[in-house]
Amino acid sequence: MRTVRIFTAVVTLTLATAGFAPAVATAATAPTAAAESTTVEDSTVRPITTCGDLVRGFALPGAATHVTSAAVVAVTGTDPGYCGVQGYVEPAVRFELRLPTQTYAGRYLQYGCGGFCGLITPPAFAGCALPHGGDLAVAATDDGHVGKTPAVFDDGSWGADDQAARDDFEFRAPHVVARAAKAIIQAFYGAPPKKSYFTGCSDGGREGLQLAQRYPADFDGVVAGAPAGYWGPLLGEFQTWLARVNNAADGSPVLTAAKLPALHDAVLAACDRRDGLADGQLDDPRTCHFDPATLTCTGADSPTCLTPAQVGVVRKLYSPPTDARGTLLYPGGEQPGSELSWAGWIIGVPQTGGVSFARSLADNYLRYLGYPIGAPASKVDDFAFTRREFDRLTPVGARYDAMSLDLSAFQRRGGKLVLWHGWADQAIPPAGTLDYYQRLTRGHGQDFARLFMVPSLYHCGGGTTLTDFDPLRELVAWVERGTAPTKVTATGRDAAGTVTRTRPVFAYPRRAVYDGTGSVDDAANFRPAPPTSPPRDVVDWAGNGLYAIPGPVAR
Repeated sequence: MRTVRIFTAVVTLTLATAGFAPAVATAATAPTAAAESTTVEDSTVRPITTCGDLVRGFALPGAATHVTSAAVVAVTGTDPGYCGVQGYVEPAVRFELRLPTQTYAGRYLQYGCGGFCGLITPPAFAGCALPHGGDLAVAATDDGHVGKTPAVFDDGSWGADDQAARDDFEFRAPHVVARAAKAIIQAFYGAPPKKSYFTGCSDGGREGLQLAQRYPADFDGVVAGAPAGYWGPLLGEFQTWLARVNNAADGSPVLTAAKLPALHDAVLAACDRRDGLADGQLDDPRTCHFDPATLTCTGADSPTCLTPAQVGVVRKLYSPPTDARGTLLYPGGEQPGSELSWAGWIIGVPQTGGVSFARSLADNYLRYLGYPIGAPASKVDDFAFTRREFDRLTPVGARYDAMSLDLSAFQRRGGKLVLWHGWADQAIPPAGTLDYYQRLTRGHGQDFARLFMVPSLYHCGGGTTLTDFDPLRELVAWVERGTAPTKVTATGRDAAGTVTRTRPVFAYPRRAVYDGTGSVDDAANFRPAPPTSPPRDVVDWAGNGLYAIPGPVAR
């Protein structure tokens, strides 16, 4: 299975090495036009027109679409031959759509983007041995703006004075691209998609939730990984908190990257066996009550100990941001076990130009995107962690947020939602996803939604023992066969790509328990078990009223 990671840190650092280079169109001959679509092997749908004929306008109400190029791309590696379509939805939502020419089976898959978007990550074909086989038409978008280099996904300057660009990013772009893609698919194959799916992580997870909430007819199934659904508080409060608590008076980091390995090792030494197995990962970090003071230096400062100031920083990182009265301004903080991933996200490193991703994202949000155009803005070093500032961020934040608990229309249509989150996510605390899921399912039940919590996984991918997770195959089986997912297998790989561990992740709140035989690195040796206590995941925080705020909806 090919896992597509679409999120700020990985895309920014490894775009060229992650297989995201755009395919080059060739002069291959397009399929012969036919009077109507035909099926091959009972599932394959043939085009009814040539690829080049798609270069035209599509008059969709509220989403006027223009295809600017369409060319056939030959089979390369594991990718099928396809018609590569590029275009935009007015005013400026660029997209790329890939339409298989020989292997299309009637499905459409749209990918979300990461960070503040601003760039089209060429959509990958999902080689996941999907039920019924065949390939999907796939699409991706830049969400209506172009980010400035070099930090494309962290740049928010495009939104300083452009409300239309803000609207596209806040709530419109994924919806209008879905409409445009389906119209183009109908023109090419003679029929709209039989089933439509959306998958994304981070901001893409936010988009997936927002589509299910605000546009319930767009997709039959949604995968929302590590969703940035609590957008306003996440960017304005939490990322600012990460940047500020580790900032010394001279602007240098108090806690340095050199201290993280010893800190992480101490966490594992204290808590690894709490889940009944010493396997280098914390299956539920909430059971770990590690005190970083146990690492306090007793002599000279060294990489194996923490100064008193560093102990204070670590304690603050493990905690949510609060105001002076102790009111939580975000539902959670960093989890024990995530420490190695703080390099880059919380602590600037050479690969990030010495500036942490948290600081870059927070500063761009507060300066350019978090307040109404023309209103006084803020910046990381001036931001006040007060209820007043929380409320001042809310009017714009609610436009981005994907916090609505009313998914009744999506549920009535038979829509299916799969949420997932890494327990060691350094960018978006898993507590927010747990909070949302319990609020959602106590009102709607679990017949249409599932959550999977992945031990040791960082933000959208990477990790110490488990590095890859993709529940798309299980979502498709649920939508098309009615088979609700009970487990998804997570995979760990080393730097060379060799599989080092597989582990079943059972639908929350069930957990994986070692059966006592065989390797702990083999998923076959684990069984499901109920939680040790009933989940109590709802958080009392400053955003309790945000779940009832309806966000704007585009046509």
